[in-house]
Amino acid sequence: MFGDHFYNQRIRKAVAVFGTLFNDIHIVRKNSSGNILSETKVPLSYGPRRDFLARIDQMNATGADERQIAIKLPRMSFEIVAMQYDATRQLPKMNFCPKAGDTDTESTRSKLYSPSPYNISFQLNIYAKSQDDALQVVEQILPYFTPHYTLTVNPLTEFEDVKEDTPITLQGVTFSDDYEAVLEARRTIIYTLDFEMKINLYKDLSRRQSVITQYDVDTLSLDGSEIFSSIEDSASS
Repeated sequence: MFGDHFYNQRIRKAVAVFGTLFNDIHIVRKNSSGNILSETKVPLSYGPRRDFLARIDQMNATGADERQIAIKLPRMSFEIVAMQYDATRQLPKMNFCPKAGDTDTESTRSKLYSPSPYNISFQLNIYAKSQDDALQVVEQILPYFTPHYTLTVNPLTEFEDVKEDTPITLQGVTFSDDYEAVLEARRTIIYTLDFEMKINLYKDLSRRQSVITQYDVDTLSLDGSEIFSSIEDSASS
C-alpha cells in the first residue's frame, strides 16, 4: 500500500543508544575499614521485567544456585513500553534535503523528507539483593538526568552529514520490595526508572529522483529582432 519495502533501523538504533548509557555501571563492596573487597560490573540486557521476576521467583522458591538459571544479582534490564506521535515537533512534511551526488555525472539522487517525530518510552529495572547494591546503581544514573540528558547521533547511515540531538528525559523513579519471608530468606529489591526518548522516523530513502544536468536558455535581443538559444551544463554554471 505504501510502496517498496524499506527499513532504516531507527528504533533498533534508539534501543542500542539507550542501552549504551547504562552498560558500564559497577558496584563496589567494602569492609568495615573501608577497604575494597570486590568490584562487580552490573549486567544489562533487553527484556521484559516479568521474565526476570519469574526467574528470580523460581530461584527463591527452589533455592537454586544463581549459575543454574543464568541470573545473578545485581543486574539491570530495559524494554520499550510505549510509543507516541509528537505533533509539537512536526515540521512541514514536504520539506526535504537532497543528498549530494558522489560524482558530477550522477543522474539521480535521494531526497530526505521531513521525518515523523515520535516519543519512545523506556523502562529501566534495577534488581538487587540489598539496598546498598541498588542505591549504588541508582546514584550512578540519577545525577546525569536533570531531568534531560542529550546525545548527538547519526540517525541514517546513508546521510552521514545529518546529525540529531536526541534528548532522553527521566520521567520518574519507583521502588518495590515485596519482602514477606523470614529474615534469612533471599529478598529482591527493584528500582524502576521511566524514561522518554525523542526520535525521528524517516520515510523510504531508496526512492531516487532525476537530477537536472542541462537547461535551455533563450535570450532575446534588445530590439526583439533576434533570439539566441543555448544549452548550458548545470554543473558548470
